Amino acid sequence: MNQFRKTAMLLLTSALALTACAPGDQRLPAEAVDITVLGLNDFHGNLQPTSFTKAGEKTAISAGGVEAIAAEVNDARKANPNTILVGGGDLIGASPAISSLLRDEPSIYALNQIGLKLSSLGNHEFDQGLKELFRMQNGGCDSNDMAKACKFDPNFSGATFKWLGANVTYKADGTNPFQPYSIQDIGGAKVAFIGAVTVSTVGLVSPDGIKELNFLDEAESVNKYIPELKAAKVDAIVMLIHEGGEISTGGTDNYSTVGCKTLKDSSPIVQIAKRVDPAVTAIISGHSHQGYNCLVPDPKGNDRIVIQGDFYGHLLQRLNLTVDKANHEVMKASAQNLVVDYTARKANNTLDFGMTQLVTTADAKTAAVKSVFVANLGVPQIQRGISNARNTESALGDVIADAQVFATQAQGSQISLMNPGGIRADLPDTTQIKPGNAINFGDVFAVQPFGNTMVVMDLTGQQIKDVLEQQWSGSNATAVKLLQVSEGFSYIYTDAAPAGSKVNIADIKFNGTPINPTGTYRVAINNFLAAGGDFFSVFTQGKNVVQLPNLSDVDAFAQYLKAKGSTLTNTVKGRITKK
Repeated sequence: MNQFRKTAMLLLTSALALTACAPGDQRLPAEAVDITVLGLNDFHGNLQPTSFTKAGEKTAISAGGVEAIAAEVNDARKANPNTILVGGGDLIGASPAISSLLRDEPSIYALNQIGLKLSSLGNHEFDQGLKELFRMQNGGCDSNDMAKACKFDPNFSGATFKWLGANVTYKADGTNPFQPYSIQDIGGAKVAFIGAVTVSTVGLVSPDGIKELNFLDEAESVNKYIPELKAAKVDAIVMLIHEGGEISTGGTDNYSTVGCKTLKDSSPIVQIAKRVDPAVTAIISGHSHQGYNCLVPDPKGNDRIVIQGDFYGHLLQRLNLTVDKANHEVMKASAQNLVVDYTARKANNTLDFGMTQLVTTADAKTAAVKSVFVANLGVPQIQRGISNARNTESALGDVIADAQVFATQAQGSQISLMNPGGIRADLPDTTQIKPGNAINFGDVFAVQPFGNTMVVMDLTGQQIKDVLEQQWSGSNATAVKLLQVSEGFSYIYTDAAPAGSKVNIADIKFNGTPINPTGTYRVAINNFLAAGGDFFSVFTQGKNVVQLPNLSDVDAFAQYLKAKGSTLTNTVKGRITKK
């Protein structure tokens, strides 16, 4: 009886004790199981570590990389055998050369060997289309890029983990191409993981690759399956979702803050979390490439954990759950973000040897391409923006936009606009800075890994104004995407103005002169934007369109670097002015 009272008191006093069982069930003596859930989001095939700065420190370390991630997971399993590794989506896609040139197969094998069990789908899992994603799941060599497929392993066997997508259905019949959820037996307890991917996926990948699919409301789709999970008498439910948010600016909260309440209310993940059934104990998120460990109220007003672990494996999300497998409920829940410190593990000789072998193999298979010298920069590094910000002009964004005009002069280009989400790394990453400010093709590829090709089109001055307004409207309203612009083009925007009216056309200038609303301008962009990607639909209205299928954006970038590299610096040119 004393043990029963202690358990009852714990359930009453814990703010995070969320039940997954039906009310009114006859109670049994508690059978507690301690479970560790580790989460990896937005890995993007980063087999090797990249630069990361710990909270409160100024000097960057090397963080992430599968050698350190595997070691971290192994340590957690030693401390608690009831440990499971899950994902928050974007495990592949937008990957550096060591993975991308091998069609991300090394990353799939690495995650298999580390013991990943489940992951939500991410938008980048769909980069190469549904058929190729099925190949990633199931194996085989029938790829839409035979030059890269099965070059790591001629008998590519696919992922041993499962992608989950409760909100992804076929348009034809409404069925799910991927499992909506999975119930895992962990230490005798039944833990359900249910997955969802951002509904914005429709505007974030090539339309042709997902033409068969619907991407439905995330919260509604997850809530649909909660009765099934309750009927199965699971002991806890964890949501894996590839959607995220940002901590409000001006505060001190960061990835290491426990229980923050400063996620922007406008963040998609906040609005989703507020509608997800209270039976879900915690939400492992991704997509926004931020580190946070916050509390967001559920529909009943009770705080619930919502966590994200930065990107590229810099952090592992950790949920500590104590569940009562007799009464099918959560007794305690807490969370933290763990830094995957590659620098320290290398110094202490605690990297995972099996992963070292895998990385060495992948590196050797891609070295001939990656190691090709491109240029010497005028500085050691050109950066893409503070904390991967996509709502500001960046030095690297300026350079890429200039490169795209430079490479398409024969097609009459005057202006270039570049989507910030297509800029994936600094040039080079801090871990790759070399003597003489040298950069190689691997460094260049890491910046633009998508394989997009160049397109040149005519836009009127009014259409240019309209496309600039789309940076803050529609699906971009909660995740501003500030297009990077080329030399000679500039504009001013008013941040406080309403959507659709942030830019006065008189403040948009080309070579110092306001653009003519009815005038025609030759604009260079990548084929992703040309198809209306990132919700810039105005680009689909372009005229006199010239497709350049043999000129990739990364080759255009490399050409410019070869020609101008020594003159380039880490300087934001001030082409975009906020007032």
